[in-house]
Amino acid sequence: MTHSLETALQQIYGSGAAAQMPRYQQARQAFTDHFGDAGELLIFRAPGRVNLIGEHTDYNHGFVLPAALDKDVLLFVRPRADDQINLVNLENEFALVSFTLSEAIPSAPVGDWSNYARGAAQTVTQQLGQRPPGFDGLVVSAAPQGIPRGAGLSSSSALTVVVAVALAHLADWQPLPVQLAHLCSDAEWYVGTRGGIMDQFAALLGRRDHALFLDCRPDAQGNYTYEAIPLPTTHRLLVVDSGVHHRNVRGEFNQRVAACRAGVGLLRRDFPGITHLRDVQDVAWEILEPLLPETITATALQEQGIDLGEIPGLDAQAGLRVRACCRHVWTENDRVRLAMDALRLGETKELGRLMNEAHTSARDDYRISCPELEVLIESANQVEGVAGARLTGAGWGGCIIALVDKGAVEAFQTHVQERYKQATGREASIFPCQAGPGAGLVGR
Repeated sequence: MTHSLETALQQIYGSGAAAQMPRYQQARQAFTDHFGDAGELLIFRAPGRVNLIGEHTDYNHGFVLPAALDKDVLLFVRPRADDQINLVNLENEFALVSFTLSEAIPSAPVGDWSNYARGAAQTVTQQLGQRPPGFDGLVVSAAPQGIPRGAGLSSSSALTVVVAVALAHLADWQPLPVQLAHLCSDAEWYVGTRGGIMDQFAALLGRRDHALFLDCRPDAQGNYTYEAIPLPTTHRLLVVDSGVHHRNVRGEFNQRVAACRAGVGLLRRDFPGITHLRDVQDVAWEILEPLLPETITATALQEQGIDLGEIPGLDAQAGLRVRACCRHVWTENDRVRLAMDALRLGETKELGRLMNEAHTSARDDYRISCPELEVLIESANQVEGVAGARLTGAGWGGCIIALVDKGAVEAFQTHVQERYKQATGREASIFPCQAGPGAGLVGR
């Protein structure tokens, strides 16, 4: 490893650079073992992300406040003279894959890890209007220094981003980060998912020791408002994985989407032209609340001329909790803006209070928590030095994030793991994180 690479690792990981070096060395050796040692070798990375505050607001065109992490996906690349991509994953459970670059790349079976790479490759090729150079590549993503899979830290989006960044570099194409974030978001259509744009923005525009405020609504020209905001130097972000990953929650998620759409349809009577809850963010909640029913069915809405659009699997007779869900989105957007102010002023206590309120809203109004997450939140708040804690991600399992004084990190880890084991019989995985920079070329 060259001195220039050591410098690059220092800029990315700070005090954690020395611990990263063996990971990079082992990956380089693994690449050589598989592909041989001839030719130039390039190293790219893309970070995972955690959302500090702003849950289920993105698809309502609201505000979010994620941070890119020092947990990342690495891609070791050797350019090829043809348009073939050969990918091997350092984790043995993932099979070697090969495909040819084109504007219509055949997909692997549903659930295959390579589909994220295929989607990125297809989208970049379409954007370029020609085939970029192919490559032999080694993917490195395993925890603890990589992004834990299934923990809600966006490992799949990071894989999409890192492949897109590598192909853009090989094609000598330099898109703006916002443009590439859009393309990577579109690329995930390939695997059958369509979320917001938060994950890709965080992966590409993240800054070390900063959170990223993002307004998820573009202006008429397609531009987004975003801002890097320094995180407290006195505290660490600790992500705690409950180990609970509930299946078959798509119906629950779609009910929340339907409730928000119902709110928009009902509010449109008094606020013509609105398309998302974001449009009434500056209207006092006291004015909006009486216009929204506690519950209503899709059938009843249809009878009133309100069409919710296509929402797979929605039970037309199920009661949609319109008022509570809309209240969560409205108050959560307000909390994101207040959290920005707290960060700018260095008011960590206020930021923690907002995180706690966000969790209460997610639990009571949006109803996306579960007993295991509640044990983690209760345990976290029992530790002196914890400013605040909340569930992060879609909910119904997954992770919490806690903002913890640096001097209390060890006590937090011990107490939360012991308390969680006693209460649930499960092991909680804790990942101390720091905000890292966005995706790009690490070195050669």
